[in-house]
Amino acid sequence: MKIKLIHFVPPIFILIYRKIVPKKEKVGIWAGDFASWEEAQLNCSGYDSDIILEKCKNALLKVKNKEAVYERDSVLFDKIQYSWGLLAGLQKATIENNNELCVLDFGGSLGSTYYQNKVFLSGLKKLEWNIVEQVHFVDCGKQNFENEQLKFYHTIEECTQNSKPNVLLLSSVLQYLENPNQWIEKFNNLQIEYIIIDRTAFIDSDEDILTIQNVPESIYKASYPAWFFNKEKLIKKFKNYIFIAEINNSFTQDAIINNKKAEWTGMILKINK
Repeated sequence: MKIKLIHFVPPIFILIYRKIVPKKEKVGIWAGDFASWEEAQLNCSGYDSDIILEKCKNALLKVKNKEAVYERDSVLFDKIQYSWGLLAGLQKATIENNNELCVLDFGGSLGSTYYQNKVFLSGLKKLEWNIVEQVHFVDCGKQNFENEQLKFYHTIEECTQNSKPNVLLLSSVLQYLENPNQWIEKFNNLQIEYIIIDRTAFIDSDEDILTIQNVPESIYKASYPAWFFNKEKLIKKFKNYIFIAEINNSFTQDAIINNKKAEWTGMILKINK
């Protein structure tokens, strides 16, 4: 199965938007509560994936060439913003696997999380970081970023034929999938030792909510469907796994969506043998 998703993370837009737009002029970035993905798409303007790719590539090349410190979603920062819970999960999986780490980074763009954390993973006996992405991201990744540790694949099947991941990383990706439940079922069947979910949209609601995410035109014009999940129900869908710990990102601020509290957090799951 190939990925069909959007490459933007809500917290980034919040932080940029707060800097660009005066407080009194702010409007909601998310809108609606739609019955289906198709209905939400009818109310979206869409996006230019080529522009997204080019921005991500140019920013991450600066990080790769040590001209910048850190990139996330095409935005450069002067210091790395670590997800310490993510790092703890990676290190736990490594300790339990003879100091070897093999990651399947599903929807991992051009390697942002790899570059973000590699200083903490440099002493491992073995490190493999495999990204499964859309075709144009994979082609760009192979041409500009692939190395002995970092590899790019079009499908999960292609990745697992060449590698044996002990961690499946889902960072800011589930909420942009048209059918997240189908993908979760597929993830369950992979039987990978650890699943780490990071920077994922949750809401204080009994049911999942499907919204439209509107990117402020001061950044660029785009809108697309975005899920907000009920956290407890999402955990139960990973039926082959047990909950180990929650991941809280201090640099990600909560929001109010449809008069309900929303947050971007994550969790560490381990296979239940």
